[in-house]
Amino acid sequence: MTAVTERRRIAAPSTAQRIRNWILNPWGEPRGLVVITWIYVAISIVPVVVAIMFSFNAGRSVTAWQGFSLTRWYLDDPRSSVIGDPRLQHALLQSLKLAGLTMLIATPLGVMLALGLARWRGRLASASNFIMLFPLVTPELVMGVSLFLVFVNLFTFIPLGTTAQVMGHVTFSLSYVVVIVRGRLFSIGRQYEEAAADLGATPWETLRLVVLPLLLPAIFSSLMMVFAISIDDFVISAWLSCGSSCDTVPIRVYSSTRGAPLPSINALATVMVAMTLTAIGIAWVVHRYMTRGERRTGKQGGMTQAMGAFDL
Repeated sequence: MTAVTERRRIAAPSTAQRIRNWILNPWGEPRGLVVITWIYVAISIVPVVVAIMFSFNAGRSVTAWQGFSLTRWYLDDPRSSVIGDPRLQHALLQSLKLAGLTMLIATPLGVMLALGLARWRGRLASASNFIMLFPLVTPELVMGVSLFLVFVNLFTFIPLGTTAQVMGHVTFSLSYVVVIVRGRLFSIGRQYEEAAADLGATPWETLRLVVLPLLLPAIFSSLMMVFAISIDDFVISAWLSCGSSCDTVPIRVYSSTRGAPLPSINALATVMVAMTLTAIGIAWVVHRYMTRGERRTGKQGGMTQAMGAFDL
């Protein structure tokens, strides 16, 4: 009995070995990847949380905590708050204007382009797909400089300003809409269109009554995604800006932090973060709600059941 106990005591792992085994988890999924992911998330989120925290600072410092104030830099300060400073108000309105116009222009164009590319068969289809994806792989700085040169040297009839900024935002956000909508098209397949054609529907009726209702989750998600991308853009907005009258929130935050910033800049950035997270959250909730029937039929299995049970 003593020998058995001795062998068990010798074989017992140490605390360090237990921690190592828990992280590596050799008998299951590796937990080390999860730990690395959460470390990355913490490194990414902590600076944002600190910036948001100083937007509630009672003093004028953005580095030293001087007490808590919920509304000073948002509402109360008559000259420096987000509501009181006309420059901050104008930057916020300019960002919302650009994001709204980009949504209304890029989303319909992206849906039509996705439909064309998904149904296009020919020698130029591959080249067109590459050109469509090109803005996704192009560095944003290169995209901004290129658009600036285009409007200065080629499209001279379009001055730098809001119009040029909207066109630039549409140019780089169009690819995101195409990717999202095409993914939805490939996931639903062509069986619904073929069934509608067998029942006597014309191509226009198939598009209006079958395809577009099925694409609604992807269209709404694209709408919110374009809003989030456009409202946070800095590089293209800065290159196509006409001056202080066209400054967006990212440009205003950048120019202010190079001097002596006030916590109102943190408050303005907090408003931007809240808008972006709200847009992404709404897109996720609406997408989940619109595709709830597909998830239920998907669990049951079978394309025939999905076609019969999916509720348009």
